Amino acid sequence: MGYISKVSGGGSKVQHVKDIILQSNPLLEAFGNAKTVRNNNSSRFGKYFEIQFSRGGEPDGGKISNFLLEKSRVVSQNENERNFHIFYQMIEGSSNQQKEALGIMTPDYYNYLNQSGTYKVDGTNDSSDFQETMVCRPVLLWTSHDRSSLLAFPAYLLGINQNRLQDKLTSRKMDSKWGGKSESINVTLNQEQACYTRDALAKALYARLFDYLVEAINKAMQKPLEELSIGVLDIYGFEIFQRNGFEQFCINFVNEKLQQIFIELTLKAEQEEYVQEGIKWTPIEYFNNKIVCDLIENKLNPPGIMSVLDDVCATMHAKGEGADSTLLQKLQAAVGTHEHFNSWNSGFIIHHYAGKVSYDISGFCERNRDVLFPDLIELMQSSEQNFIRSLFPENLNSDKKGRPSTASSKIKRQANELVDTLMKCTPHYIRCIKPNETKRPRDWEESRVKHQVEYLGLRENIRVRRAGFAYRRVFQKFLQRYAILTLETFPCWRGGEQQGVLHLLRSVNMDPDQYQMGRTKIFVKNPESLFLLEEMRERKFDTFARTIQKAWRKYIARRKYEQMREEASDILYNSKERRKNSINRNFVGDYLGMEDKPELRQFLAKRERIDFADSVTKYDRRFKSIKRDLILTPKGIYLIGREKVKKGPEKGQIKEVLKRRLDIANVRSVSLSTRQDDFFILHEAQYDSLLESTFKTEFLSLLCKRYEEQTKSKMQLAFSDRLEFRLKKEGWGGGGTRTLVFQKGQGNVAQLKPAGKSLNVTIGDGLPKTSNNSLIKGYQNGAAQFSRRTIGTSQQEEAYSTPNKCNRPPSSALPKLGSQKARQGHAPSRTQMANLDFLNVPDQGMSGMQRKRSISQRPPPAPTSRPKTQPRPLGPRCRALYQYAGQDVDELTFDVNDVIDLIKEDVSGWWIGRIHGKEGLFPGNYVEKI
Repeated sequence: MGYISKVSGGGSKVQHVKDIILQSNPLLEAFGNAKTVRNNNSSRFGKYFEIQFSRGGEPDGGKISNFLLEKSRVVSQNENERNFHIFYQMIEGSSNQQKEALGIMTPDYYNYLNQSGTYKVDGTNDSSDFQETMVCRPVLLWTSHDRSSLLAFPAYLLGINQNRLQDKLTSRKMDSKWGGKSESINVTLNQEQACYTRDALAKALYARLFDYLVEAINKAMQKPLEELSIGVLDIYGFEIFQRNGFEQFCINFVNEKLQQIFIELTLKAEQEEYVQEGIKWTPIEYFNNKIVCDLIENKLNPPGIMSVLDDVCATMHAKGEGADSTLLQKLQAAVGTHEHFNSWNSGFIIHHYAGKVSYDISGFCERNRDVLFPDLIELMQSSEQNFIRSLFPENLNSDKKGRPSTASSKIKRQANELVDTLMKCTPHYIRCIKPNETKRPRDWEESRVKHQVEYLGLRENIRVRRAGFAYRRVFQKFLQRYAILTLETFPCWRGGEQQGVLHLLRSVNMDPDQYQMGRTKIFVKNPESLFLLEEMRERKFDTFARTIQKAWRKYIARRKYEQMREEASDILYNSKERRKNSINRNFVGDYLGMEDKPELRQFLAKRERIDFADSVTKYDRRFKSIKRDLILTPKGIYLIGREKVKKGPEKGQIKEVLKRRLDIANVRSVSLSTRQDDFFILHEAQYDSLLESTFKTEFLSLLCKRYEEQTKSKMQLAFSDRLEFRLKKEGWGGGGTRTLVFQKGQGNVAQLKPAGKSLNVTIGDGLPKTSNNSLIKGYQNGAAQFSRRTIGTSQQEEAYSTPNKCNRPPSSALPKLGSQKARQGHAPSRTQMANLDFLNVPDQGMSGMQRKRSISQRPPPAPTSRPKTQPRPLGPRCRALYQYAGQDVDELTFDVNDVIDLIKEDVSGWWIGRIHGKEGLFPGNYVEKI
């Protein structure tokens, strides 16, 4: 119930039903459970709980049906057992005020509680359990008066005159008719009769109180219309005690009925299904306990034990030992020859499905009659308390017709109603195996467990399953579930359902001896064959899921890079000219392949994330260019160079050296020109760094993002064609500043001319400062675009129409666009008593004797035809000058000197070509025509 309440939906009505379902359970356990020799919290009543659902699957109602409450426990208990929990909870958990008001004493004071001498239970806190029991009061809409009435059992609180109560417990009124006249006679009861009357009143009060609780819970969660429901049957199991009386007889009868349902719905029904479907198989013999049920409940030919019991109660009035002796004699005459019945001097033995049980005949007739005298009902109806009067609604003035119903007839009727209810549902069985009688963990009694497995019919069930077919399904449902396995059956099979099923089985090469075709169902023998189908089905769904995931990830990545390009474009927008070849370029981040460069990662913190890594050019005080590896992480900026070792065992080797590390928060600003060059200056408190990088826009966008995350402010960017940067102080001298002057020139490659403390940079015009990556949207996969839009003036278009070798080529230290990473691929991620003989395993009896008598490599996939080799097209070709790894599914990957068939040149600088049978995009400035 807790699981259902968690996984279902919300709403006030639904939440109200959930609260009742969860909080009613402690209440019913307090009033209906007790400690027995075998179980410290044994259910002493049967409960069938229906949880009702709406069409949307939300629990919006419920109903509880209770039966077989062991009300005799109220007045008597066996040794080492207790009365119902509520009595001990009330004694331990009531406040001092409640104890004084209700006259509550210690449990050894009460005759109904001190018979067994057991008051405490290990692991049970009666005081806290009492508080939990009372929690449900608000949910059931009980008032404080209702709770007081509920807990008030002493006579002076029942609203009844004490003298009148004493009178009714020691005498009774008898009505007689003579010659059409009726008269009433007051008869004084002897001690035995008075005790019986007292106990009968106590049992009736408790039983009706329990019924009231169940009805109150039902009213709190009833719904007008029943739609869908789940039923949970919670009933005490088969019972064998040192003395087994009428209550155990009734309990075990109900368990026999439930076992019969199990046989009908599993063993018998399964074998009958094979016959109906025309399946060839070897029948399995099993013990059918219907013969035991008929022994107990038959009406005629021969009459069952319950029918004989009702007849004796009607004729002998169920008084004294004489009635019980008569019952035993009549049972010997009626069913004495039955193979599942034996008699002994004080009772009889029934060979139940769980073993032989010896019943003591004493008290059978008295408990079966179960009649409350009209005097007592009339007495309760005179109570001043409305609550007490509501528990006794009988109309004593009405004419009495027929024989009053007995306890056994009520139980038989309830059991048959329960069976009818269960037969309308689809039952699922939970078989509880008790490993020991000590009620301790890690204590295993193998013989007891084996006996339970046998009498519960589990072994026969497994044998039937093994001899038969583990799986069966209607053709249409089978075809619907596995249609996805072949192209012919998915999404729709055109043909007969049986033929479609055969097609599926043949497609997976299932052996013919592993299945049989019935009239309406397919039967599969071994679970492994079914697992094959399920695995192939899951693989199909996995393939589809991966396809969807791939498309989604591609879309997310494309959207991410587009966003990054837009952000980068916004940084330079209206401030700096752009290069045509880089305006729509993918952002890769790691252009050095840092995963394969431990010599570079040694300077970073463990597991430090890399946002950007590229080989850049650094200029010193004399404007001499030096190669550096520029690495950007969320924490800082690293400049790594290389030096020759002059001393030590590694003398003469070139080693990586950390030249500079800048905390991102310490970067004051970044300066750039307004031209299309790749220079930028990082300004820091001590000195500045002049760098040149082809991927400056990507670096700046990531640097600005990390700076804003740390400082909560924007990075300062300065754009000017005259830039100054401060030098590092070295020794007694050094320091000072240097100047960069940017001038308009020709071409796309910057021409550098040092002049003392200045560096003149000349470069041609680039794209307008207002250019952004939204100018070219012709190609939709986020790589290079093929657009025929005119950009800028005709002179600009002519200047950028064909990137050639005279333009600045990428050097060997320049980006290979993550080629190292591209090659790696992505691996898929994966208590002790004087006499305890009754606790031993029972003799299995006649039922046990009858039970004893009853006693690939997956095919390889079909070879696919090899695709025909595409003929080499005739046309222009080009040779790769540099290695390139495709960054998207539509880009080519090639090595130096690979020959590519040229299909189309485009003004964007991204060409279309073919290599190794694949057609895609590649950068034109990485190749030369041949």
